[in-house]
Amino acid sequence: MTSRRALKTASLMAAAMLLMMSLSAHAASDKKEKQQGRLLFGKVLDQQDNPVVDAVVYLTNSRTHAVKTYIVGQDGTYRFPGLSTVDYEVYAQYDTRKSDTKSVSQFDDRPQVYVDLKISTH
Repeated sequence: MTSRRALKTASLMAAAMLLMMSLSAHAASDKKEKQQGRLLFGKVLDQQDNPVVDAVVYLTNSRTHAVKTYIVGQDGTYRFPGLSTVDYEVYAQYDTRKSDTKSVSQFDDRPQVYVDLKISTH
């Protein structure tokens, strides 16, 4: 009977270790997903919904006041991946013309946020 008890104890310990390893791997996976952050993307458009090529998009972190920029290509799109969950302000500028400033709230929990920015080019 003692060998049966030892076998049962060893089996329970092995099952407990497997469960702990599984939980640890799951927690690491969740942490990796959260570290990737949010994606803010969209287009810079004129009043006729045409892309504004070479416009500069400015993204300001409201907590640190750090500014990131993105120069828009031929299709008018911009993207800021890997963003923290804080408030941001974003606007676009082309020459001396500027779009309205849009806010992205820390309470907006979508992993991807799409914002179009309109610039008057005339």
